[in-house]
Amino acid sequence: MHDTRPGNDDSLEGTAAIERGDAPRAVLGLREAVTLIVGIVIGAGIFKAPAAVAAMTGSPPWMFLAWILGGVLSLVGALCYAELATSHAHAGGDYHFLRLAYGRSLAFLFGWARYAVITTGSIALLAFVFGDYLQQALPLSGLPAGAGAAVYAAAAVLVLALVNLAGIRSGSRTQNWLTFVEVGGLLLVGATALALAAGAGATPPPSAAGTGGPPAFGLAMVFVLLTYGGWNEAAYISAELRGGPRAMVRALVLSVMLITALYLLVCWAYWHTLGMAGLAASPAPAADVLRLGLGSAGGHAIALLVAVSALTSINATMIVGARTGYALGHDWPRLRRLARWNGVRGTPAVALLVQAAAAMLLVAAGSTGGDGFRAMVEFTAPVFWLFFLLTGIALFVLRRRDPARHRPYRVPWYPLLPLVFCTSCAAMLWASLSHVASQSVGGVNAAWVGVAVLAVGVLLLRLLQHDDGRRRRAAGEPLAPFDTHPEEKRR
Repeated sequence: MHDTRPGNDDSLEGTAAIERGDAPRAVLGLREAVTLIVGIVIGAGIFKAPAAVAAMTGSPPWMFLAWILGGVLSLVGALCYAELATSHAHAGGDYHFLRLAYGRSLAFLFGWARYAVITTGSIALLAFVFGDYLQQALPLSGLPAGAGAAVYAAAAVLVLALVNLAGIRSGSRTQNWLTFVEVGGLLLVGATALALAAGAGATPPPSAAGTGGPPAFGLAMVFVLLTYGGWNEAAYISAELRGGPRAMVRALVLSVMLITALYLLVCWAYWHTLGMAGLAASPAPAADVLRLGLGSAGGHAIALLVAVSALTSINATMIVGARTGYALGHDWPRLRRLARWNGVRGTPAVALLVQAAAAMLLVAAGSTGGDGFRAMVEFTAPVFWLFFLLTGIALFVLRRRDPARHRPYRVPWYPLLPLVFCTSCAAMLWASLSHVASQSVGGVNAAWVGVAVLAVGVLLLRLLQHDDGRRRRAAGEPLAPFDTHPEEKRR
């Protein structure tokens, strides 16, 4: 009889794998989980988005309300994910929840879009952000224009891939230090604003912005929620977190609260130093604040800060992204090499290697002057929000399908909070669709990029299903056993 304790949604084969040491083990602590989440969420967005949010909201009260509301909605989402992650702990994260609720076919489309395009493209994009800013602070001379940034970008991907191949402890320790430096840099921005406020006449007076209703509050929330994005990645380490369900809830809640506090501090520093009009017009508000407080050294400081933030996000994205490939490999025999887990190092080595190789190829493509991969990442945002919405709905599906299941943590005020989360996901889906509808790539409407990504995924899915069906018929096994809910199979 299969084990029906919380978190054991896999077959006896998965249990045997854990006993052999070639499956995820609980080796991460609360600190590692928090630094991973914070590292993913706090990227380059906080250095750019506040200016756009200030311009769209039009007044300090509405601006701060937008950032507070973003934190509240993120916390609501985190509570929903806490129930899913504690009741169905698995290295596959969202992929696993979608498979349980809708079957492995739909989960494969999510895994394909995430592992093949979104995650690897994000790593490459962040690598170029790192390269661009580090080239400003520590320029590599004697190279063609743009080559220095490309060299730094490739080096970042290569070094961090080696760090994570060395093991989860190596990757998590690196994440701890990078997040520490990143948070310290944001605190430096806040401290600089306080120092300027203490100096007579050092700070420009806040602008006399209107206090009426915001001109584009809904669009401002799109930028705010994008800047908060990434906390859901905690689900990918649910099977590797020590302390049980309570630790996962704490990690999610503490991370979102810390991120919200840091964002409010930084936005206050921007506004108090530059004024509302100055913030809205600034292309780089953090750089402006540090230049006012530190002079020319401020420019180098902000370049290093953004570079470290990008590096932090790359490392965290590598850790969680490879686990999607691991989950795909478990479900599809043709991809089973991706599911190889190094029990000694606690990492999906093959999935990490494939992910790093794909990211390096995108870096090479981007270094030739093409921005196709950047567009692909941005224009697949509707695909991401579609699956994010489906994950929220999965909470309702799994509760209805298996009401008697032991759930170590239940989201409070059910079904109100999950409905709020799903509504916010639907709004972001609509906003991202509206954005890509007005964009183009090579003269083609950008909305077709997301369609093309899913279309390629459907083609691969059909090939895998055909191959899997032929193999099962030859072995006399029932067809597509994973397309049913695991708990239904046990009854």
